Amino acid sequence: MRFFVALILLAFPIAEIWLLIELADQYGWLLLLYLVAIGWLGLRLIREEKAKFSVSMMQNIAAGGNPAKAVFGTARNIIAGVLLMLPGVITDIIAVTLLLIPIKNAQTLGVPPSNGSSRTSPYQAANDDVIEGEFRRED
Repeated sequence: MRFFVALILLAFPIAEIWLLIELADQYGWLLLLYLVAIGWLGLRLIREEKAKFSVSMMQNIAAGGNPAKAVFGTARNIIAGVLLMLPGVITDIIAVTLLLIPIKNAQTLGVPPSNGSSRTSPYQAANDDVIEGEFRRED
């Protein structure tokens, strides 16, 4: 099994380099222009995700949703951005495929929902105006 994994890890860069050489023979400078443009788009995707992460996380929490969806979406986009920044056509295809996969709901990801609809505590009030708690009178 280790040999198979090592073979895949070694074959991937070799296939990537071989494909780049073949495409450079056919397209020349257009391939270089493509690689620079895609690298710039990957960098821009990472920067926008970093800036948007805290806002989307706070909006998700304020709406009573589960923050796992925002975390998985941001992680997916950052991984795709890194793959776009790496020079190569195979990594670009993997990144585009990763970006096209929709994010499922938090329930299908194996994360329990944290919105107000599921009442997990047995001590929750039937009326939302009531605040339950314990008290002790100190004289």
